[in-house]
Amino acid sequence: MVNHGAATLLLIASLLVAVALSGADAGLTAVRHNEAAALRGAKANARLTGRITRFTVRRDAQGGDVLVAKAAPVPELTCTNVHGVQAGETCFSVGQGAGLTQEQFLGFNPNINCEKIFVGQWVCLQATSA
Repeated sequence: MVNHGAATLLLIASLLVAVALSGADAGLTAVRHNEAAALRGAKANARLTGRITRFTVRRDAQGGDVLVAKAAPVPELTCTNVHGVQAGETCFSVGQGAGLTQEQFLGFNPNINCEKIFVGQWVCLQATSA
């Protein structure tokens, strides 16, 4: 039998990471019945503690559970080393050339579209918290 609770937690964790990397304002997030039930009963929710500062389980109008969570703020980054993309370069090759993992490169460039990178585009190769 499939363990939907673990799959749900993995989905929620990956969404929180995506929000953190994108720098988007997570604000208050409502999660429907199955996700709320999984978070209430699973031991794995301890892994989410660093990303969620507070959550509350409430009932919605239909009697289902709704999880209301406030995501931790993402620190503002200041780029300290930039690179102008050259012909034939990709996000991966630029990051690799700077000694970065793909995750680090995308963390420094959260709004980049690697499928549409262009010659002359400035990318960040090193950043510090403001």
